[in-house]
Amino acid sequence: MKAMILHAAGQALTLGELSKPVPGPGQVLVRVHASGVNPLDLKIAAGRADHARMPLPAVLGIDMAGEVEAIGSGVTGFAPGDRVFGMTGGVGGVQGSLAEYAAVDADLLAHAPQALSLREAAVLPLVFITAWEGLVDRARVSAGQKVLVQGGAGGVGRAAIQLALARGARVYATGRPAQRELIEQLGAHFIENAEGGEFDIVYDTLGGAVLDASFKAVRQYGGHVVSCLGWGTHALAPLSFRAATYSGVFTLLPLLSGQGRAAHGAILREAARLADAGQLTVRLDPQRFALADANAAHAHLASGNAMGKVVVDLV
Repeated sequence: MKAMILHAAGQALTLGELSKPVPGPGQVLVRVHASGVNPLDLKIAAGRADHARMPLPAVLGIDMAGEVEAIGSGVTGFAPGDRVFGMTGGVGGVQGSLAEYAAVDADLLAHAPQALSLREAAVLPLVFITAWEGLVDRARVSAGQKVLVQGGAGGVGRAAIQLALARGARVYATGRPAQRELIEQLGAHFIENAEGGEFDIVYDTLGGAVLDASFKAVRQYGGHVVSCLGWGTHALAPLSFRAATYSGVFTLLPLLSGQGRAAHGAILREAARLADAGQLTVRLDPQRFALADANAAHAHLASGNAMGKVVVDLV
């Protein structure tokens, strides 16, 4: 099979030939139709993501959607011809989606939403799982709560806005003035900067100073801050003085540890349900990239000019 291979950090990916994988016990062989491109893919390629633990040479690509070609022993719930999607590799030494085929853990997969194309489904897994783990698993978002999403125009931010709205919350989101229309189209109230302690839940997708500000934006007595980029050193006093709580999200952990992978498949089944109910949409960048153009896809995302999620098409 053809694959784009990273031989050394900081170098361009090169098109090469690898043996077509054979699905082992508990695995599904997927013919990859589309590979979603995430900022983390760029960091791994540049050698700036030690936490992803991806030994080289490697096939990158965390998100994917495709069609089941074969199943390994012990697999139930999937059959050849099924449309599937998942966050299935590209970290932890697991082959990623920039290849024509991937043998992936069946626990990481779900049937793709009927309402979305496979190109659209391919960009959902990482961002939706990250949003779900923060809002649902950690913060227990519920109807009527006032939720603030810090960075609402980003991939995780968009997913978080839609997920919170689907669960009945009142949603506010920060962003630049140029992002106001996008955020309001999703159904959130736009604010440039969060001030005051009035939010039941604050989901920080940006880290750094924005996480510090989130500690001051959450309400007293039971407010909760969650972050998917809480990797710095932060003063917890503002949070403690509000009698509020904090949780971190590390979406890669099941791929890295091998534990908890079935939870990701279950979360993606919820994503498919919401998409088919019209409560979860994606925005794709209009530019098209073939497998051999993966470096150009990475460069386009890095440029900051992408008008939505970037996809590499393999079919």
